[in-house]
Amino acid sequence: MAFESLTEKLQSAFRRLRGKGLLTEKDVREAMREVRLALLEADVNFRIVKDFVAKVTEKAVGGSVLEGLNPGQQVIKLVNDELINLLGSTQSRLTFASKPPTVYMLAGLNGAGKTTAAGKLGAQLRKQGHRPLLVACDVYRPAAVKQLQVLGGGYNLPVFALEGSRSPLEIARASLRRAAENGEDVVILDTAGRFHVNEELMNELKEMKAQIRPQEILLVVDAMTGQDAVTVAEAFDRDLGLDGIIISKLDSDTRGGAALSVRAVTGKPVKFVGMGEKIEDLEPFYPDRMAQRILGMGDIMSLIDKAQQAFDEKEAAELEKKLRQNEMDLEDFLNQLRQIRKMGPIKNLLGMIPGMGRVNLDDAEVDEGAFGRLEAMICSMTPQERKNPAILSASRKRRIAAGSGRTVPELNRLLKQFEEMKKMVKGMMGPGKGKRGVNLPFLR
Repeated sequence: MAFESLTEKLQSAFRRLRGKGLLTEKDVREAMREVRLALLEADVNFRIVKDFVAKVTEKAVGGSVLEGLNPGQQVIKLVNDELINLLGSTQSRLTFASKPPTVYMLAGLNGAGKTTAAGKLGAQLRKQGHRPLLVACDVYRPAAVKQLQVLGGGYNLPVFALEGSRSPLEIARASLRRAAENGEDVVILDTAGRFHVNEELMNELKEMKAQIRPQEILLVVDAMTGQDAVTVAEAFDRDLGLDGIIISKLDSDTRGGAALSVRAVTGKPVKFVGMGEKIEDLEPFYPDRMAQRILGMGDIMSLIDKAQQAFDEKEAAELEKKLRQNEMDLEDFLNQLRQIRKMGPIKNLLGMIPGMGRVNLDDAEVDEGAFGRLEAMICSMTPQERKNPAILSASRKRRIAAGSGRTVPELNRLLKQFEEMKKMVKGMMGPGKGKRGVNLPFLR
């Protein structure tokens, strides 16, 4: 999980601050020394770490923080505020041309994830009511065009390519004509990966910029490359003039230093971060939300956003009605499991819940496959059994267990969890009730 190591070390430093009624300058400096080490181990740029720690320390020991109430909390707030400034203060959205089509040119190193980002970006823009066109401008990598076509097919997006063409500029020009003819208002150029030291290939991008005049040039950087991501971003910005950055594979980097460094070094906003393989896992970048994740405070707003994307409003209204009448059945339960699975890995979702940052999710044994096993058992039931689990006799349970590849005790646990959940929800509908908890099937 992104920032897992950094979050753990920062929380360790902050726990010592919270445990003291009064803080001395020595306490603050010792805590900030731990913060500095945590940031450096997370692969954050050294210059940024030095400046960050100096600013927080100066505000903490030079103001009235040490003499005020809850000084430990105030120091943590200073760290949070400075993290937000470091990450860009406010969200930076995509801009659109006054006259369509709007052209976005994606650039970056080989393997950074440009083609995947192009597909996800196109899919998200289509959800917003746009008509995107993906353009295969990578004429060098074998099967690059095919990869974009497969992605486009999966997302139901049109893909433009010119067979036999060796000029990305020619392809880009032709795609603009195609977009104008078909009424496609967004054109996403998926360019070939290239090293910033390759002058010939960099000149190719410069020419495309001059001739096509894209609305935005977005650099895709791989979070797992750490400090190299900063070097690449600086070079591409110097040669091309970037408008924004997409950080891919952030979910695979437990350190996360690239996200903290790239924006601060280049001054260019991070617009999206890749947190998984699904469309919705290309997340808009919110500096304040990311700072909260890093400090282990959760990210409830992003969790709400994911829920709104995943859950069908009509189904949710019908379920609420059933809950109020205590009529929820296993068919409804199955639908909710499927909706939750759309939101992404359980471990990532738990990390967004305030307070869960203090829980070591590795030690908690988050079972990502639990929902699949629950779904298999429910799907092995007849419609009548899902509607009325009370009719499940011993022979029916054996049949369901065998059909789903599970065991009868596992099925019994599912039924018990379902009944506990119904009781908990019923209690929540009444005043002063609903305090009893329910065991989560994915958290042991």
